[in-house]
Amino acid sequence: MPADSAERSSGQPIPVVINGATGKMGREVVKAVSQAPDLNLLGVVGRTHIGEDVGEVVGIGPIEVPVTDDLQSLLLMTAQERQLGVMVDFTHPSLVYENIRAAIAYGVRPVVGTTGLSEAQILDLANFADKASMGCLIIPNFAIGMVLLQQAAIQASHYFDHVEIIELHHNQKADAPSGTAIATAALLSNLGKDYNPAAVSEHENIAGVRGGVVGDNIRIHSLRLPGLIAHQEVIFGAPGQVYTLRHDTTDRACYMPGVLLAIRKVLKLKSLVYGLEKIL
Repeated sequence: MPADSAERSSGQPIPVVINGATGKMGREVVKAVSQAPDLNLLGVVGRTHIGEDVGEVVGIGPIEVPVTDDLQSLLLMTAQERQLGVMVDFTHPSLVYENIRAAIAYGVRPVVGTTGLSEAQILDLANFADKASMGCLIIPNFAIGMVLLQQAAIQASHYFDHVEIIELHHNQKADAPSGTAIATAALLSNLGKDYNPAAVSEHENIAGVRGGVVGDNIRIHSLRLPGLIAHQEVIFGAPGQVYTLRHDTTDRACYMPGVLLAIRKVLKLKSLVYGLEKIL
């Protein structure tokens, strides 16, 4: 029996460390993990509420897991468990690359929702995970509805030559465009099609008003406003018609089924996988 299967056959809960536990997404992950019978919330890392019971912080009552700011110690503790451990990361683009490398180095499987990694960083992490035969999941968006939107966009691209993407997020999001918008553009670009053939010679009177160009000439427009959570539109146009696909997040709880699925699936992987659609 493979080592992974042998360790999982014990039926003991999967040890989980949550990095970024006091942030908006991290709080939801704490609730979901602590309530899942097959998961064991081993520890949490946050920038605020250090020393406080994270259950009290997120509003579910005491669970005897204090908030710490020492990720390295928690990774070491997780590595010493007999069960294969998982680190869930919802932190900041400036921190996530080193967080993933540290987790892999300790033998802890990363499940990453933090966006902002460059293509070069993802490639480097993929090589690092391959050398360690370590599962790693980087998922720009954990919502099932977003996966369905992306699949619908792929189908629509067979019939429309013009498309642009608008992504809207809360004004505390540090990176733009969103990882989800970039992933959506990449999916469309991978079809080998040239989009948005020019009808006129365009000129921007104000730099950037036409958005950023990615992939095969696909423009992404980013909005940042208080009151928003996470939203995306993929708009296709053709003579006489416009076809709009839109996904709206009204509560971060919508991401939790995807997060829990990723925690369970990453233990079966031996390499880095990018995108929720790859594990559904």
